[in-house]
Amino acid sequence: MIKVENLQIRAGAFCLNDISFEIPGGGYGVLMGKTGSGKTTILEAICGLKEVTQGRIFLGNRDVTFARAGDRNIGFVPQEATLFSTMTVRGHLAFGPKVRRWDKTKIDERVGELAEQLGIQHLLDRKPFGLSGGERQRVSLGRALALRPRVLCLDEPLSALDEETHDEMIGLIRTMVKQNGISALHITHSRPEAEAIGDCLMLLEDGQVRVEASAGAE
Repeated sequence: MIKVENLQIRAGAFCLNDISFEIPGGGYGVLMGKTGSGKTTILEAICGLKEVTQGRIFLGNRDVTFARAGDRNIGFVPQEATLFSTMTVRGHLAFGPKVRRWDKTKIDERVGELAEQLGIQHLLDRKPFGLSGGERQRVSLGRALALRPRVLCLDEPLSALDEETHDEMIGLIRTMVKQNGISALHITHSRPEAEAIGDCLMLLEDGQVRVEASAGAE
């Protein structure tokens, strides 16, 4: 579950007030809105990257309003698949577990599992240079899921992809979220994308979030 209650977030002169919504456990929420409406600001607050001045953020039954970003058990997929140029695909998938000092055997198992689910086994020893946009986003998604997060946040992850790759990634992301038992919040300005991937659709307009459709938990 992802739940925000009466959230207030300030970013310079920009301010969002009294933001409330809930994505049920196992649900895939999509937050739509125009550029500059504050979608990413809300996402960053949930991830612990933006300070909250009022209200509460719950992930599952846990109040994480003031928890550090690294303690929230959130996977994050940015708009641009920012990958380390000197690190192989294998290294990217193993990065989080290594930082958390996982056992090498467990790291190797997790990398293999993710590579198979994402269809990138043949890319494991490649570096980012030369990878297609879709391949880069698969790696970015795998890196976000490596630590088995309970929540996944995606900031317009499909906006730079061609139409065919875009549709493939929609199916892949939905499958990965379902297989891993994750609650997701996806940011987009595209209604067709939101309707194709989400089961809880929300619109941020004039500083307020309006729930347009909710299918409940899967």
